[in-house]
Parts: sequence; C-alpha cells; structure tokens
Amino acid sequence: MNILVVDDEEVLRDVLSTVLTREGYRVRAVADAAAAIAAAEEETFDVVLLDLMLPDRSGLEVLRELRRRDPEAVIVVITAYSSIEGAIEAMREGAFHYLPKPFQNEEVILTVRQGGERKRLTEENRALREEVARRRGLDRIVGKSAPMQKVFELVRLSAPSRSTILIEGESGTGKELVAKAIHHLSPRATAPFVTINSGSMPPDLLESNLFGHVKGSFTGAIANKKGLFEVADGGTLFFDEIGIVSLETQAKLLRVIQEREFMRVGATEVQKADVRIVAATNVDLKRLVIEGRFREDLYYRLCVIAIALPPLRDRREDIPLLADHFLRLYASENGKTVTGVDSEAMRALFDYGWPGNVRELENAMERAVVLSPGPTIGISLLPESILSPEELPEAAIPPEGLSYREAVENFEKRLVVAALKRAGGVQKRAAELLKTRPTTLHQIIKRLGIASREPAPAPEPVAAEKV
Repeated sequence: MNILVVDDEEVLRDVLSTVLTREGYRVRAVADAAAAIAAAEEETFDVVLLDLMLPDRSGLEVLRELRRRDPEAVIVVITAYSSIEGAIEAMREGAFHYLPKPFQNEEVILTVRQGGERKRLTEENRALREEVARRRGLDRIVGKSAPMQKVFELVRLSAPSRSTILIEGESGTGKELVAKAIHHLSPRATAPFVTINSGSMPPDLLESNLFGHVKGSFTGAIANKKGLFEVADGGTLFFDEIGIVSLETQAKLLRVIQEREFMRVGATEVQKADVRIVAATNVDLKRLVIEGRFREDLYYRLCVIAIALPPLRDRREDIPLLADHFLRLYASENGKTVTGVDSEAMRALFDYGWPGNVRELENAMERAVVLSPGPTIGISLLPESILSPEELPEAAIPPEGLSYREAVENFEKRLVVAALKRAGGVQKRAAELLKTRPTTLHQIIKRLGIASREPAPAPEPVAAEKV
C-alpha cells in the first residue's frame, strides 16, 4: 500500500515513515503543500496523512485540491488538540478520519489499515460499476452479422472519447440502444443519460427544454427551470430525430458544441455545459444540407464519428438470434414456456422485408408469445402483414398521359389509407409503418382530406434516464 505523509515537522515525518515502513507500507514524506500536490501528480496514494498546519498553504486547501484530483482519495488529517474545529471541518470536506496530536503508534497503524480497506472497497465497487456498465452496453444489442460487427467496433472505439457521434439508420434499427451503449461504455457511464425527441415539440418549447428558462421569460414561465443540458451535466444528451430541429435551434446547438456553454431562455448569464452529444437521424442529413434545411457547419460538428445502422433486411443472418432473444424476453415477462420458432415460421421471418426493422420483429415475437398455446411458435401465430405482404402495383400510364401531381397525390392518399387500415386506424402505428412521425402523418391526412376519427397526436414526452 502506498502512503503519503505531509507534515512540516521533520521528526514527525521520520517517526511516521519508520512506523509505517515497518508495517510493510511504501511511504513518501513531504514537508509542505506544494510538495504534496506535486507528489499527487506523480503517483497515486492509497492513504494520505495530512497535517492541517502547513507553512505555505492550509491543510484544508490541500485536502480540497487532493480530492478534486481524486474524489475517492482517503485522507487522514493530523491536528493539535487546539485546532479540533479544523479537523471537524476537514471531515465535512471529505476527510476519512483525524488523528489528534500527540497520538500512539498503534492508533496510526489502525487508522491507516482502516483507510486502506476503505480504498480497496471503493476500487472494487468502481470495478463492479464498470462491469455493470459494460454489460448494459453492447450486450443489449443482438447481432453477429458483418454489418453489426462493424457497428460494435465503432462503438467500442468511439465510446471512451468526448467526440460527438451521429447515428444514422431507418426507424426501428435500434439507434437509441446504440446511443445507450456508447454512454455505458464511456467514462460518463455513472452520470445521466438524457433523451430528447427533437421533432416532437415546437422550436420555442424545444429550446426551453434544452436550455431551461428563467421566471417570466415567456407566458407560463412561473419559475426558473433547468434545461436538459443542466440535467445531463457530466453525462450524455441523446438527440433523436435531429434532422427536424429548426434552423434557429440548430444555431444555438452549434454554439453549445463549439463553446460548451449556453444561456437559459430569458437569461443573461452564460452557463457551462459538460455534456457529450449523441444524435440520431432516419433521414439523409447531407440532402437536408443541400436543400438548406440543415446547417452545414452543425452537420460536420455532429458527424465527427458516423455510425450507420443497417436495416434488418441487410442483416438477415441475425433474424434467428433476434427472434430467440425476443421470444425469451416476452416468455419470461408473460410467465410462459415458449422455447422456439418452427422451421416454417422461421422461413417466413427470413423471407419478409421488415420495413419496420428490429422493432417490427420485436412486436411480432411479443404477439406470437402472448398468443402461443404451446412451447413452439408456428406460422399461424405470425401477423398477417408478414405472411401476405402487400406489393406496390406497377404504374399504368394511359396513352393520353396523366397529371403527375394528381397521380402522386392519389397514390399518396391510397398509401396512407392502406397504412391506417393495417394499423386499425391508429395514427401512431400507421406512422411507424410509413416510417414517419405521427405529427407529420396527421398533417398529411389533413392535407389530403382523409377522414380520421383519431385526434391529432400529442407531442411525445421528453424522457430522462439517470444511471
């Protein structure tokens, strides 16, 4: 065990060094604050014996500096009886214990031994937390295909860094799972992971959620409110559907990424932001840049590292693994004994195009498990959409020609009506089938004059996960 002794009395340094060396400890002794801080920069100590009365700085200042460098530092303060108040203050500042002068050698040995045990337990707990974080990372993503192995490698390499990451992929491919894996494999794993659906709210509400606001900054701002950048301090902020953010909000995001600072809505004071940003999109941001709907400078700031998630149709060898994973998951949740998928049903899973990707497969397996009367999933338990997928008809152009705009609008209307029919009239499910947002689908329904008894979808709530 490595011990640092900090005391300006040479005799006391010699005594402590001799006593602790005899116990088998490695001891380094210094006379002042500057030497103590320099020693802490050079090596790690299991226990520090720190005199509160030093010639160049107070022992309390040194304690704060050592704990700033290592929050888990085990520090035992040494003090005279006349300055017990200082020892009590040191305990409030995080000192492990204190030794009043004069002290017995046995008392020093016992205190150091206890401090070393505290250090050992702290390191074991940290190792356990890191192991749990690793298991919450890539272990939650199922796949052995070559495209997924490439994704795993990018996640492993990028997670320890502070770089922003852009996750690209169709709806249902697992972009948020990958974002969480990056967080749990990063040094920020014990800090918050906060998710915001960028496209689920208007720009002013989005900015208030991101940056917070001060009381009276707008109608309804009855109190100061923290934004998600503050909530996620030290952790990761995951932007889902980043491509739908307004240009005005994009400019403010760019400032946060570049300067690592922001202001609450209605405030004049700048606040620092120690937040790692991971963004996701199911649209081509490069195309949006060309169309002037996404800032080019923000795109390059977000796309420092790009991770492209393959659609399920391009990783079909993962379908048996995924099906088995979801089968076991939902069998356990529903208290059922379901052990596998028969060959006929598995062939149907292989042959299907999976427009909804992994999310659609998960829904299909949950349904099959719930409805299964026995231990095996047969083809009859799969959804009709998988067994009889609809194909788009070949376009027929009459000799006299037709209006392109009207033809596209008619096709669009038929497509939306078909999606609503398959979704049982539920707009949210229909939007998933069409790979668009519920609010966008509602606007299309309104524009095309399609009858719908379902009210407009409410903005999705902001979700925050603290770990």
